[in-house]
Amino acid sequence: MRIAVGSDERTYMTDVLITELKQRGHDVILFGPLAGTSELWPDVGRAVGEAVAAGQADQGIVCCYTGTGVSIAANKVPGIRAALCHDAQTAAGARKWNDANVLALSLRTTTPELMREILDAWFATECPPEEQITIDRLRAFDKL
Repeated sequence: MRIAVGSDERTYMTDVLITELKQRGHDVILFGPLAGTSELWPDVGRAVGEAVAAGQADQGIVCCYTGTGVSIAANKVPGIRAALCHDAQTAAGARKWNDANVLALSLRTTTPELMREILDAWFATECPPEEQITIDRLRAFDKL
């Protein structure tokens, strides 16, 4: 899977995240300081969202201090359903009930162990067909 990954800063956590994704066999497309550029969180969130919406990446992961800002920025892109997840159960629910396609993580509260649990849940969970009616309703909002 191609995963767009962006953060407004490069930290130990972002390095662990990138390594973990590559070890899981994913192709990683980097944005912001992770790609060697200096971008603010709104631009990083938007860029990852646009990569996912355009089909350049299958899913995205965005990070900032709280995770809130990049999730808001990514959600401004039509077709993006970014979810800020602080635990594995929330990640599974975001995939199952919302078909979330961008995972937002807090660089402040996410430990490497917790990040791995969140990734396990995120990648192991899919949106079942019976949820399609609500996802279609969300997609209609993109046209407003």
